[in-house]
Amino acid sequence: MQRRHFLPLLAAPCLGREASAAEPGFTPLFDGQTLRGWTVEDGPPSAFYIDGGDVVIHRGGNDPAWLRSEKEYENFDLRGEFFLKGWSDSGILIHAPLHGKPMYTGMRINVFHQKDDPPNPQSAGAIFPLVAPRLVNVRNQGEWNDFRILSDWPKLQVWINGAMVQDLDVSAHPELKYRLRRGYLGLVNLSYPVRFRNFRIRELPAKERWEPLYLTPADAGKWFISEGKPQLDLLGEVIYVDGAGHWATKEKFRDFELQLYIRGCRQHNGGVLFRSEGHGTKGFRYEIQLHNVEGAHYPTGSLYGIHRARYPRIEDEKWFHFHLRVQGPDCLVRINGETVCEYHKLEKLDEGYIELQGHRQGYWLEFKRVLVKRLG
Repeated sequence: MQRRHFLPLLAAPCLGREASAAEPGFTPLFDGQTLRGWTVEDGPPSAFYIDGGDVVIHRGGNDPAWLRSEKEYENFDLRGEFFLKGWSDSGILIHAPLHGKPMYTGMRINVFHQKDDPPNPQSAGAIFPLVAPRLVNVRNQGEWNDFRILSDWPKLQVWINGAMVQDLDVSAHPELKYRLRRGYLGLVNLSYPVRFRNFRIRELPAKERWEPLYLTPADAGKWFISEGKPQLDLLGEVIYVDGAGHWATKEKFRDFELQLYIRGCRQHNGGVLFRSEGHGTKGFRYEIQLHNVEGAHYPTGSLYGIHRARYPRIEDEKWFHFHLRVQGPDCLVRINGETVCEYHKLEKLDEGYIELQGHRQGYWLEFKRVLVKRLG
């Protein structure tokens, strides 16, 4: 994914700073003059711009372009305003991933002009496109709308113009409970000139405890080559693997969640092993297949040799978000926010190693931001 940055534009009133001054504990997210601290993803640099202190969506940006915060957030109180006039469509992203599909790996709070009655999962304030708001309380005649998003796991609440439109226990929602709980904020470009201003945030205490398995080469000591002689290059935050072999954690894990970003060449082949004996394919292991071939017997996301995944529509040489959850006999695999594999009959329940697999020469894979969370 190519990252694009804005150059500073002409000065304008710093509305976010004025708002935060009246609300102790809040930090402004835009300076009212530039898009410093934000990055355009999946679109041209012109997809968002500053006008009169407001952040404006450019008509030529087009989906899937979005504006991503520089920083990740877990629990927070986010406040701001959006301006609608006539047909308008956009969204505010929370817990979005660095790569992949932000609306499904994280969540999108919908921004829409229509005063739907009854509300539906596409209405203003919806968790798009799944959860309708309690009511639609939007102003669309060239007016500003206040919003507030309070995310404090498992609680998610949303207000528009002072009315609570969402009050969810995310952990109880089957389509939301496994989404990222920490990620980026963002704005969605659907080519309508929606304006935003006064974005400010108050961070709340974190509740997740992820352990880094690999973020930089300094983490190499947490791993060992368990089988073969793969070409293994540590390229800053990226692990490059080519050729047959395995790289295993030195620690063992039984019940855990694993998340990382992966990309590979055309028709790449490899895997993520878990509860292994630490000898790659020479010992017992479970393996989540990485093989971007739709017609393969076990495509990407499959529990190899046991259960075929629903093929995730990933693209060669593009990063995707990988999420594995293992607890007792249960295994869940999510790719770019989509559950592609569920299996509930794992027989080996004792702890084992996590291993990254290269399959054969010339079919490289890359991994980055490898994090694990132990489950009690």
